Amino acid sequence: MKSIMMFGVSMMLMTMLTACGNDSEGTSKEPLVSTKAAGHLTLTWQDVPEYYISSGTVTSDHRVSISSRLPGYIREIKVREGDQIKVGQVLLHIDPVNAKQALVQAKADLSNAQAELERYQSLLNEAAVTSQQFDKVQLRYQIAQSQVKQAQHQLSYAEVISPVSGVVVEKRMAQGDLASPGMPVLILEDPSSLLVQTYVSEHFISQIHEGDSVDVKIASLQKYFKGVVRQVVQAADLGSHQFLVKVSLSSMKDIHPGMYAQTGFKTGMRKTLLIPKGAVVTQAGLTAVYVMDAASIAHYRLIRVGQSIGDQLEVLAGLHAGDHVIWNAKPALKTGMKIQQ
Repeated sequence: MKSIMMFGVSMMLMTMLTACGNDSEGTSKEPLVSTKAAGHLTLTWQDVPEYYISSGTVTSDHRVSISSRLPGYIREIKVREGDQIKVGQVLLHIDPVNAKQALVQAKADLSNAQAELERYQSLLNEAAVTSQQFDKVQLRYQIAQSQVKQAQHQLSYAEVISPVSGVVVEKRMAQGDLASPGMPVLILEDPSSLLVQTYVSEHFISQIHEGDSVDVKIASLQKYFKGVVRQVVQAADLGSHQFLVKVSLSSMKDIHPGMYAQTGFKTGMRKTLLIPKGAVVTQAGLTAVYVMDAASIAHYRLIRVGQSIGDQLEVLAGLHAGDHVIWNAKPALKTGMKIQQ
C-alpha cells in the first residue's frame, strides 16, 4: 500500500513539471507584438574626422598692462576687478609731489631766463653785446620754456587714463603702494577679441596650419564653437616640447577670459560605426540598444560608446556592420518582441 502511494506522488510531480515545461515553451513561441518601430537603421562603416584633442585657456588677444609714467605713491584707484572700462576713463591717481617740485623749479628757471633775455635785448640794442652772445641767451630761454612744458606734461601723468576699452582682470597694487614707471598696476583685457591658447604635441604640429578650422568646446558651457587657427608659434617650449597654437573664436557669446577650453584639431579620417543618440537606452549605468534579428525579433544588447559627433554617437564595442538597430516603438521595446515590418 505504501509503494502504491509513493508511485502516485511521483506521477503527480512528473505531471506538474511537464505542464510547467509546456507553458514555458509556449511563451517563447508566442512573443509580444509591437507596432512598427519609428526609428530603424542598418549599420554601415562611415568615414569620420580624426581629431587631436588638447586643453587650453580662453584669453584676450588684446591684453594691456597699465602702469604709471610718474613715480609716486598711489593716492586712489578708481576701478576694481571685473569693471567695464572705456577709452579715456580715469583709472587711478598718483601723488605728484616730485612732479610739482620739478614744475616749480622749471618756472623759476624760465623766469630767470626771461629776465636775462630782456636784459641782453637792451644791451644788443645799445650794441653792448654781440649777436652771438644774445643768441646764446635766447637759446637758454627757449630751453627753459621747453622744460616748463615737460614738467607740466609730467604733472598731467598723475591722473592715469585708460588707453583702451576693456575689462579689469587683475589689480596688482593698492592705494598707498609706491608706483614706478613700467611697473604694472592694472591689467585690462578686451573681451571682444578672444582666442584660445593651447599647446600641441610635437608629433602633431606638422599637421596644423594657420587658417585650419578647429572645434572648440567650452567645458563650463557644455557647448561647441567654431574656431580658426590664427597663429602657430614655430618654437617649442624647452621643458614640455610642445608648441603654442592660438585659435580665434567666431562667436563670443557667454565666453569670458580664463575659461577652460578643449580644442579638436583635425588630423585625418577613420572609419567607425555611428548610431543616433535617440537609439541609446541607459539603465542602471549601462548603455545599450535594441537590435532586430532576421526573424524581426528585438534583442537588448549592451554597447560601449565613444565620442559624440553631432547628433550621433560612435560605437566602440557591441555592434557590427549589418546590425539592424531599432528604437522609438510603442509599447516600449523589450527582448523577444516581434517587430512589425
